[in-house]
Amino acid sequence: MRRVNDLAVFLAVAFGGAWLVALPLWLGGSGLATPSLMPVAAAMMFTPSLGVLAVWLICRRGTPFREWAGRTGLGLGPARGRTFGVLAATWVGTPLVVLVTLAVSALVGAVRLDLDGLSLFRAQLEAAGGAAPLPPETLAVAQLVSAVVVAPLLNAIPSLGEEWGWRGYLLPRLLGGAALDAAPRPTRIVWRAMLVSGVIWGLWHAPLTLLGYNYPNLGPWAALMFVGACVLLGAIFGWLRLRTGSVWPAVVGHGAFNASAGLILLVGDVAYPPNLALAGATGVVGWVVLAVVVAVLGSPYRSRGRASADAASPVSG
Repeated sequence: MRRVNDLAVFLAVAFGGAWLVALPLWLGGSGLATPSLMPVAAAMMFTPSLGVLAVWLICRRGTPFREWAGRTGLGLGPARGRTFGVLAATWVGTPLVVLVTLAVSALVGAVRLDLDGLSLFRAQLEAAGGAAPLPPETLAVAQLVSAVVVAPLLNAIPSLGEEWGWRGYLLPRLLGGAALDAAPRPTRIVWRAMLVSGVIWGLWHAPLTLLGYNYPNLGPWAALMFVGACVLLGAIFGWLRLRTGSVWPAVVGHGAFNASAGLILLVGDVAYPPNLALAGATGVVGWVVLAVVVAVLGSPYRSRGRASADAASPVSG
């Protein structure tokens, strides 16, 4: 089978699987209001990994799985110490970036905070029905601590379901599938691949975002809006992947972001609910903050020692 076909196989399985899993949301008539929304969203996250497995089974049949896993980033990369350091920084840094987007949103008036009364959070608890087991303030603190300390680990499995596909396989594939650490690509080639992979990642969310997921005020336009967020987030996660030769820092970053992006709903004012297309981590304010992060990170190959380059192993293809 020609090389070009492995990308077609991956995309067919990832996109086809996502739409197949999301069919109950479309056929049931209730859309995002269906009780099965979260299980459906979680199941969707594994379809990119199914795509990677399909490529291995169909297009890389003669490659031992252990070698294929290494090529697609499931190892720790050529320099384990660097990988663990980047992973730890990502674990702490991701929720900090989300909190910065929240602070900037408040400063520019995109969201009004209610830190004393937590009125928006209280309204959500009331809408959920039943008495809360703890005071809202305690629940909010617990959720914040969980988002920073525990949730990145708890989210690792579903996040791996996506990251093994997008950053483990797709990004190196778009870069030509060679030993990326040993042969750094020109900056324009790297960013072009990150842009394309980010657009693909954003469009893959369409079974949810066309229903207004993440931006309930936008309706189907949420699908286009989320592509912008995915391009910027994908650039950061892609940087982590190329910097370390491993997918695990991106997995932790993805899990930490999913856990902390909703913190804006904890501290908002119910009288002035935030417009999520403007405020927060995935709104326009978030885009600006994420773009600054991307600019600060620069090239993933910057300041790389010759020894680590010589020790690099193939990433894909």
